[in-house]
Amino acid sequence: MKAEERLAALRKAAQEILEGAKKAIEELDPEQVERFVELLVEAKRAGRKVFVVGAGRSGFVGRAFALRLMNMNFSVYVIGETITPPADRGDILVAISGSGETRGTVTAAEAAKEAGALVVAVTSHPDSTLGRLADHVVVVKGRTKLAVIKDYIARQVRGESEPLGPLGTIFENACMVFLDSLIVELMYRLGLTERDVWRGHANIE
Repeated sequence: MKAEERLAALRKAAQEILEGAKKAIEELDPEQVERFVELLVEAKRAGRKVFVVGAGRSGFVGRAFALRLMNMNFSVYVIGETITPPADRGDILVAISGSGETRGTVTAAEAAKEAGALVVAVTSHPDSTLGRLADHVVVVKGRTKLAVIKDYIARQVRGESEPLGPLGTIFENACMVFLDSLIVELMYRLGLTERDVWRGHANIE
């Protein structure tokens, strides 16, 4: 078997993941995104803290987003780190969960609300526990773990093959593209250049 034939699954999966991310970005609600941008810009200008939380792969996406906010001189923290300070009224928690039901993420959102912080949920399910709890929701569509069993049964009935992006891959990759693109929008709104962002890059590595 040729190498090209052996990599057929990889190529098909990559195409599915890319198409899924592209579709998710195209289906973003501009008003939801605009409000998210406004909240972050307001937080930056007012010196408020931004907290980011997510579990598993969503947590990795959240950490990447927090890193870029730090590069832009936001006062940003990742929930669970030992150096994370308490939240104050008016701070923001960005909670990332495709299903909107991840226990730790929902618990963090509840605690943030009790402290008077605003909760922004980035999820595929606005009617989830997290979505209902949040002050603002940005819907990033994608196949999540919550949909796996339902998808499986429906596809079996229709005689369709399984998706090639495992579990929440479509949501998580779409979320990464969305948040990375959001950073560029924030740079534009705040009048920052790539050189400005580079100044905030780590120099002890």
